[in-house]
Amino acid sequence: MSSNLRDMVRETDLSVKDLIYPMFVNENLRAPKPIGSMPGVKAYPVGKAAAEAKSAEALGIPAVLLFGIPKRKDERGSEAWNEKGVVQRAIREIKKETDLTVIADLCLCEYTDHGHCGVLHGEVVDNDSTIELYGLTAIAQAEAGADIIAPSGMMDGQVGLIREALDDAGFESVPIMSYSAKYASAFYGPFRDAAESTPRFGDRRTHQMDPGNLREAMREMAADIDEGADILMVKPALPYLDVIREARLAFDLPIAAYNVSGEYAMVKAAAANGWLDHDRAMMESLLSIRRAGADMIITYFAKEAAAKLGEM
Repeated sequence: MSSNLRDMVRETDLSVKDLIYPMFVNENLRAPKPIGSMPGVKAYPVGKAAAEAKSAEALGIPAVLLFGIPKRKDERGSEAWNEKGVVQRAIREIKKETDLTVIADLCLCEYTDHGHCGVLHGEVVDNDSTIELYGLTAIAQAEAGADIIAPSGMMDGQVGLIREALDDAGFESVPIMSYSAKYASAFYGPFRDAAESTPRFGDRRTHQMDPGNLREAMREMAADIDEGADILMVKPALPYLDVIREARLAFDLPIAAYNVSGEYAMVKAAAANGWLDHDRAMMESLLSIRRAGADMIITYFAKEAAAKLGEM
């Protein structure tokens, strides 16, 4: 069969428009800083974030997802909703310099001095106190110009409270991309290095999902839809392709999948050792996520994959 005919009968395609580029913006930096466990990925000072986002836009990538690391952390993560906080400043700069869709990750783990996703009661995250702060953060991000708010804390009721907070503040048209099925995964390790968000004690299994559970993921997604989510997310992607597929079959909303730091780092490490072809493995991985049913893919490969797609 010729290559032209193979292309004609291909069932699933990958486009640069499917890609979302995650970026780390670190208030403590004066120059971009490579992330050792994520070859090719850097954290950027606020003043360099717009230039990096612009380089993604030049490749045809339509959106960026922002994570912030502040200079000051406290027990409540109060820099998260500071109007002059790191993500809010980066949003303004990127919106000024590009036409990208800017997605703001919303969690407190990068902002708290203990590394957990919200307010602690003893050594346990207090759900209700935490989501109140998520509402404040969502408003600050929307006021800065965020096009989409992406709550990742996996707190019960977070989507409903954020939707209400945005609506009350006049941001009825700002959509919510909910990390609806976020698993307590071993594949987040490199991210925690980049985001400086490793918990000082304990773990996040009290609120992130058990890797053995699929039906629970469906319940979590259905609950987020009821609360007002506009986009559902599955995280990680590759170990949970079955969850992406079930979500695609069950729900009409757009499905996002997060090709997380550990998935990225594995391909990079194997390729560096000559154990696999980097570009083929990258493109096959991303295509499999699309084939499972994801409409959009958050991936650290975004710029490399976009360049590769531009060659095709």
